Amino acid sequence: MKNICLLIKPSSDNCNMRCKYCFYEDIAQKHCEKLGFMSENTAENLIKKALSFAEREITFMFQGGEPTLIGLDFYKFFVGCVNENNENSLKIHYAIQTNGYSLDEKWAEFFKKNDFLVGLSLDGNKELHDLNRVDASGKGTFNRITEAAKTLEKHKVDFNILTVVTNALARYPQAVYNEYKKRGYKYLQFIPCLNPIDLPNERLDFTLTPERYGNFLNTIFDLWVRDIRANDPVSIRQFENYVMLLRGQPPESCGFSGVCSFQYVVEADGGVYPCDFYVLDELKLGNVNENTFEDFDRQREETGFVELSREKPEECKKCEFFPICRNGCKRYCEPLVDGIPQKNIFCESYKAFFKHSLGTLFRLSQY
Repeated sequence: MKNICLLIKPSSDNCNMRCKYCFYEDIAQKHCEKLGFMSENTAENLIKKALSFAEREITFMFQGGEPTLIGLDFYKFFVGCVNENNENSLKIHYAIQTNGYSLDEKWAEFFKKNDFLVGLSLDGNKELHDLNRVDASGKGTFNRITEAAKTLEKHKVDFNILTVVTNALARYPQAVYNEYKKRGYKYLQFIPCLNPIDLPNERLDFTLTPERYGNFLNTIFDLWVRDIRANDPVSIRQFENYVMLLRGQPPESCGFSGVCSFQYVVEADGGVYPCDFYVLDELKLGNVNENTFEDFDRQREETGFVELSREKPEECKKCEFFPICRNGCKRYCEPLVDGIPQKNIFCESYKAFFKHSLGTLFRLSQY
């Protein structure tokens, strides 16, 4: 059964914040032109083709840039168009990843009414968040984003916190965890900060070192386990995916499977790409205004984007942790050689983490 996930960028790379580590700024420079905002015509073409291609379920996930910049009316149109054209009664899921800067009562009411899962970007406490997540004038945004979280809570909107682990933030894992516990945030994701594609080896202010990331993971893991044992659990996506793998279940994220998944990333102009990390002109699969999903799949097979991700360095294949590590997401395994991933840049982090945690993860997987 074809269940598909669409990662839609209705505002393209446009954003109302100026986060210092943002990789979308880097990606935007690879485009020949700015793509603006998605038109209703493009949205309608996308919806109709997706509904005719899928057989059971569709997830429409909106991201950016900042996806709320296109305005609430676009989303009202989008949901209405899905409802009008869903003749086969497919199960529809909605999600949005937002910086939270524009969220207010109207947005929260809409999210609740239409069962949106919201990912809210927040980097720990005020001091850490405001180091990098600033508005167009360079002012920190922590207070505004935590108010947005309160608005979501008020309207009982399901949301999780997405945190970018920079080198500065990785120094204070307990402070970050305690901040989230204090605020009642129960669903957390931590993603290691990446350098720009063209500067993989530069030591920038936010560049995360493998040693510090490994220490961060170990401390966060110990806090997570402590709270599980105290019957006060927090959901941390990364650790839960490892538990799923140890149970013999497929992980819910391609980064933990070690193989790129079949994604459809849809830009504002309708252009389709194989991955959010690779919205690059040379990897374009087609356009929803001109092509079908069958066309996108054929083009992806021709590029070998998924197939090349299956290749692993010999060093990885011999590693005791490979069955659970799997070398991770391809973007963390650059520079690619003939399209083939190299050793994950955080390999030493994960070795330190698994040496510390694997026994406990295995015990948790037995429940």
